[in-house]
Amino acid sequence: MIRSFFLVVLLLLGEEVIAQQSAILEAYVQEGLQNNLILKQEGLEIKKASETIRQAKALFYPKVSFNPTYSLAAGGRRLQFPVGDLLNPVYSTLNQLTQSSVFPQISNVDELLAPNNFHDTKFAIQYAIFNPEIQYNYLIQKTLLTAQEARKRVVENELRYNIEGAYFQFLQAEEALKIYNSAEKTLQELLRLNQRLASNNVVTKDAVVGAEYEISKLKQQIANAEKNQKTAKAYFNFLLNKDLASSVEIDSVFLKAKFSSELSGPETASSLAQLAVTNRQELKQLEQSILASQTAITLNEKAARIPSFFIGANTGFQGFGYTFSNQAYVVAQIGLQWDLFKGYERKSKTQQAKIQTEILQTKKLEVERQIELQTTQAFYELEAARQSFQTYVDGVTKSQQYFRIIDSRYRNGNVLLIEYVRAQNEVLTAQLQQSLAQFDVLNKQANLDKITAIK
Repeated sequence: MIRSFFLVVLLLLGEEVIAQQSAILEAYVQEGLQNNLILKQEGLEIKKASETIRQAKALFYPKVSFNPTYSLAAGGRRLQFPVGDLLNPVYSTLNQLTQSSVFPQISNVDELLAPNNFHDTKFAIQYAIFNPEIQYNYLIQKTLLTAQEARKRVVENELRYNIEGAYFQFLQAEEALKIYNSAEKTLQELLRLNQRLASNNVVTKDAVVGAEYEISKLKQQIANAEKNQKTAKAYFNFLLNKDLASSVEIDSVFLKAKFSSELSGPETASSLAQLAVTNRQELKQLEQSILASQTAITLNEKAARIPSFFIGANTGFQGFGYTFSNQAYVVAQIGLQWDLFKGYERKSKTQQAKIQTEILQTKKLEVERQIELQTTQAFYELEAARQSFQTYVDGVTKSQQYFRIIDSRYRNGNVLLIEYVRAQNEVLTAQLQQSLAQFDVLNKQANLDKITAIK
């Protein structure tokens, strides 16, 4: 509810601009979000983190493995025991006394310690009944995935602002080129007028040469404007991961945008700062990192206090030669692992996680203050840009009125060429300043949208 209220407030803030939002620009933004290489890398990082979660989750399941081994041995230590020398005389005496051969003669024991022609073919099953490290490591990985997703949204927000800014830069360069071309038409008309007047001996030849000189200077400015336009188009296409020379569709909505000098709506810098703190994904990323660090504290504390329980079993065949006859066996196990003392390793890890948590919490407070400052600056910069735009609009109107007067007087021979050129340059300068101010407002609005993260 609170976010919706602030969103309405922010819409009122830029009602002239937002009301004219461009479907063309939004399509370009979505294309950039889909194709940008940096964003694709972030998407791959999320997939990588998802696989880490799957690996952590796999530890909850039983582990079944097939482990056959076969051993050949020669030489080495031997087990020797003279059991025959000890028992054979006794057995011989017993056979004589009983007049039988019930007691056989046996050989001395002489066996290799390393078994020869011996196999152990088995299935091993292991299952952790309770292990706090597995449980909390899984929770940590899920939290880190959420943090990675928040990071991707941070990149998306920044990329959106860069695409919008690059588009406005291209439109401004395109508009500047139109202004210069319009000025050239005015000077070409002046040249034709001076040529007619010179042919009628109304003005001297220097009036024609002067007009030609002004046209040559303007052509230099046009060449520079064309360079700026091509550079802006290349940068815009670069952000979209397209061919740098690809054409860019021009939306006249922004070229006709008008702005009031005052910000409308009941918004304030502080209310927008609160909205920014609520929306910014950088803070959500830090919050998830803090949660992961706190989970690491719990992991180390519980792992130090509570043992891990597991069950397991081995079943298969074991013996000399692969006969599988009378070689079957099965072994079941249940056990626990409890690290009673590891040189205070757990205590150190717990303290390390606590320090990391404190670092992240301090960082979060710092980022909140930075966001509040950024919002305040962006708010007042937009306000100043709107006021400047109105000033330049008035400047264009007055310069055009002044030029019309000078043009009329020049045609009647009451004004020198230098005054005519100065008046024409005043119009050109005023129009360029208005164009710059117009797109400066759009850029400042986009910057405020980026900081408050409303899109």
